[in-house]
Amino acid sequence: MKLRRSGRLVDMTHYLLERPHQLIPLTFFAERYESAKSSISEDLAIIKQTFEQQGIGTVRTLPGAAGGVQYIPKMDAEEAEEVVAYLCEQLSRPDRLLPGGYLYMTDILGDPRIMNKIGRLYASMFADRPVDVVMTIATNGIPFAYAIANFLYVPVVIVRHDNKVTEGPMVSINYVSGSSKRIQTMVLSKRSLAEGANVLIVDDFMKAGGTINGMISLLQEFNGNVSGIGVLVESEEAKERLVDEYISLVKLSEVDVKEKRISVKEGNYKAFL
Repeated sequence: MKLRRSGRLVDMTHYLLERPHQLIPLTFFAERYESAKSSISEDLAIIKQTFEQQGIGTVRTLPGAAGGVQYIPKMDAEEAEEVVAYLCEQLSRPDRLLPGGYLYMTDILGDPRIMNKIGRLYASMFADRPVDVVMTIATNGIPFAYAIANFLYVPVVIVRHDNKVTEGPMVSINYVSGSSKRIQTMVLSKRSLAEGANVLIVDDFMKAGGTINGMISLLQEFNGNVSGIGVLVESEEAKERLVDEYISLVKLSEVDVKEKRISVKEGNYKAFL
C-alpha cells in the first residue's frame, strides 16, 4: 500500500508497538509501503527519536543481510518511580491485610492499566537478557507473567500444583516451601517448555523463596536456563532467603496484625534500570 509519510509513520509505529523485540527486515517495510529503504530508514529514525524522547523505548537497528529493526520497550527512572510509589501507596492500605501476613493484591493484578506499566517496567529491566518464555506458578502470578511476556513478546509457561488431564504428560517434582517448610508438589507439561530454553521466572509474592526455588529445580528437568527472577512484592521478614538474585518492585517491611498496620517500601529494582 502506498502511503504518505504521515500515514507510514502512524502505521509503522503501530506495527512496531504490537511486536516488541521482533526483528523486522527493512525490506518488509519497503514492500509494505512501496517505498525505498532510504525513506524507511528516515522514518525509523524519526520514530526512534520520538520513542526515546517520550520514554516509550527505542528502535534498535541490526545491520547485515539477516538484520532489521526491533522495538525495545523501555521505562525511564522517573516513570518507574511513579509506578512503584503508586504500588507502595496502594499496598500500605490496612484493609489489604490477610491472615498470615499476606496482602490482598487481586485488584492490582486484575487492573490492566497498572499491570501494563508493571509489565513494561520489568521488560525494560530484562530487555538485554535472552528470554524465550516467562514462567510462573498458578494462580495469582499469571496476570503478572502475561504483563511482562506481552512486552518481551514471548509465551507464558504456567506451573501447577496438580495434574491436568488436558495438559498431557507432565514432569513433577517435590519441593520444600520456604515459609511453612512443608513438602509440596509442582508439575509442568512436557509440551510447555522446549529443551534448553531461557526462562524468566516471576511470582507476585515471595516470602522465603521456596516456590521460586522449586521452579528453578523444575526447570533443571528441562535443562533450561534461568535468565532472571522477577518478584512484584517480597517480604522482608523471611529469616532464611532461598533465592538471592532477583528483582523486586516493593518490599513488605513490617506487618502488625493487631494494629492493622502495613509498612512497605520500594524494592531493589533501581539497581537494574
